[in-house]
Amino acid sequence: MSHDMTQIDWTTVCQIDEIVPNTGVCALVGGEQVAVFRLGDGALFAIDNIDPNSGASVLSRGLLGSLGERVVVASPIYKQHFDLRSGECLEAPEHGVRAWQVRREGDAIQVRRGDR
Repeated sequence: MSHDMTQIDWTTVCQIDEIVPNTGVCALVGGEQVAVFRLGDGALFAIDNIDPNSGASVLSRGLLGSLGERVVVASPIYKQHFDLRSGECLEAPEHGVRAWQVRREGDAIQVRRGDR
């Protein structure tokens, strides 16, 4: 098992069975709210939880779906779609959110701040 310095950058936010497939949860990482999503196929995504269009902390409660090749979440407030891979807002790209890196380690879900 390697013990590289990047290990400390990852934060365990929950266990895999705490996220119902095709839903999201909100986690606090370094004082920031992160929406963590688990798709039915097991894929994991994480983006900022605060909807930049309303200022509300609601993206983790949005509806998951796809638009073409994009996996998206629709904000519960104004229904804008956010790409789960990039954080881009499809209707208003200037209102995108940050995408976070996410991984599964055993049964733990871990996130790390993205480069954006």
